Amino acid sequence: MNSSKLTVQITSFSYKRGIPQDLSGNGGGFVFDCRAIHNPGRYDEYKTLTGLDQSVITFLNNEKDMHHFLTAVYAITEQSVEQYITRGFTNLAINFGCTGGQHRSVYAAQHLAEQLHAQYGVAINLIHREQNIEQLFKATV
Repeated sequence: MNSSKLTVQITSFSYKRGIPQDLSGNGGGFVFDCRAIHNPGRYDEYKTLTGLDQSVITFLNNEKDMHHFLTAVYAITEQSVEQYITRGFTNLAINFGCTGGQHRSVYAAQHLAEQLHAQYGVAINLIHREQNIEQLFKATV
């Protein structure tokens, strides 16, 4: 399976600033709403942290709802990645939103990026929009 043509753009964002635009020109993809998951941002010790900080990661790792959410996200996105690779598609957009784009969406986007890259070796452009962080995972196949 040659995955070198596919780039998956994964973005975490705040619904307050709107859903990110798909600049690939293809349209489509996914927008996942993380607001149903318990928000660590409601607690003072996490307010200044993000889903990349270990204490927030630990908090969300212990949330059953996050585990169930990501299991479903993995299933649906992996199906698309496999089909996009098979069909020679070049772009797939996946977005995770929450209230502030700081905790839950960042955690979910980071975990999906790492999962898809490890499993398929596809190029991942990971953007945590509200933190102004961009990370590129180069294709490995």
